[in-house]
Amino acid sequence: MGTDVLVIGGGNAALCAALMAAEAGASVTLLEAAPREWRGGNSGHTRNLRCMHDAPQDVLVDAYPEEEFWQDLLKVTGGITNEKLARLTIRASSTCRDWMRQHGVHFQPPLSGALHVARTNAFFMGGGKALVNAYYRSAEKLGVQIRYNAPVERLEIENGRFVAAWVGQERITAKTCVLAAGGFESNREWLREAWGQNERGEWPADNFLIRGTRFNQGVLLKHMLAQGADPIGDATQAHMVAIDARAPLYDGGICTRIDCVSLGVVVNTEARRFYDEGEDFWPKRYAIWGRLVAQQPGQTAYSIIDSKAIGRFMPPVFDGVNANTLPELAQKIGLDVNTFMQTLNDYNAACRIGTFDHTMLDDCHTEGVTPAKTHWARTIDTGPFYAYAVRPGVTFTYLGLETDETAAVRFGGVPSENLFVAGEMMAGNVLGKGYTAGVGMSIGTAFGRIAGTQAAQAALSGVAP
Repeated sequence: MGTDVLVIGGGNAALCAALMAAEAGASVTLLEAAPREWRGGNSGHTRNLRCMHDAPQDVLVDAYPEEEFWQDLLKVTGGITNEKLARLTIRASSTCRDWMRQHGVHFQPPLSGALHVARTNAFFMGGGKALVNAYYRSAEKLGVQIRYNAPVERLEIENGRFVAAWVGQERITAKTCVLAAGGFESNREWLREAWGQNERGEWPADNFLIRGTRFNQGVLLKHMLAQGADPIGDATQAHMVAIDARAPLYDGGICTRIDCVSLGVVVNTEARRFYDEGEDFWPKRYAIWGRLVAQQPGQTAYSIIDSKAIGRFMPPVFDGVNANTLPELAQKIGLDVNTFMQTLNDYNAACRIGTFDHTMLDDCHTEGVTPAKTHWARTIDTGPFYAYAVRPGVTFTYLGLETDETAAVRFGGVPSENLFVAGEMMAGNVLGKGYTAGVGMSIGTAFGRIAGTQAAQAALSGVAP
């Protein structure tokens, strides 16, 4: 028998599993599909972890109690979530930071432009890249065997039990296994198949950009579903953000985000608004905008602001298109000037400006225009004016494997004794749809640690073969 615990994946969830299993005294091998320089999957692009806390704690101000975290999650998912597993994640988020520090992760207060999350989210010093590097260093010290360029194509499973994993022609055995190899967001064909063709004859997924790693092809996920593992979630649901249309196809990460949506209006290529830009705080809403844009013609939209908004949001890496007048701006971005001006004039006329305050759900709203803008509605009238073209940016997909509080993979409702799942491969248990900033890392950390603990216990207790 080669090793006690085999961990497949190389991001946050996989590393948490490997560290917990090693700390429990198991021998651990970790297989990362990417080369060393691209290790860490999407975790390298993250910045923070959403944390429950009942009182101020080091970098976290005020309190963010369990019930509020749960209500935030309930709201964004529209109730498509497993409450038991969601609350398990929430409670785990309150106790994991000391453990993370023991493995070299440092925290810092959020930057001033970090979107109302100083109370709810703990930021990593140096971002996700530093976190990933710290965990790899710690894993090596604990004796975890790490192999790069080791994509697993298939598993041998007998009666719901893990037997071996195949990397090319090499067969790797272990007593137990943790699957943490990410979603299928970089698999263009699968995205295309999931999203299909729309009523305009377009294939929306052809215009999606991938915010994270190119290595999350969903090979193992597809294989597990074919092997009869119980699925969870919808293949079209994902953490999907409206990002700069000029972003690269892969690995653009956080710097491609466009954060001025709530400060202006968003129009599609037909120069019409299509959704309430001021529905809620941006960290609770940014992840629905990718899906909204995906439903528009050409999967492209434009965030339009005026000079009053400058300085109130994290500036994008690339400058927007700017013009001194609105008709000139419409021309520059190739929209029909008359329709654009009608949209903007209708919006401006509908604004009822009270006391503008971007740090709270203020009373600046529209009346008599559809869609309404319910907060932060101010007239767009002060040049120069700016436009940012946006396209859907997929962070990670939600179709995954159903699990329970032990992180076991299930076959026909029966939990496996020695095969566990964590991270994006099971996030759909908690995230049926929608997203709120930092919760992906909360899920990966909680279930990575559970999966690692359970895998080590099964391996060391002789439950595993």
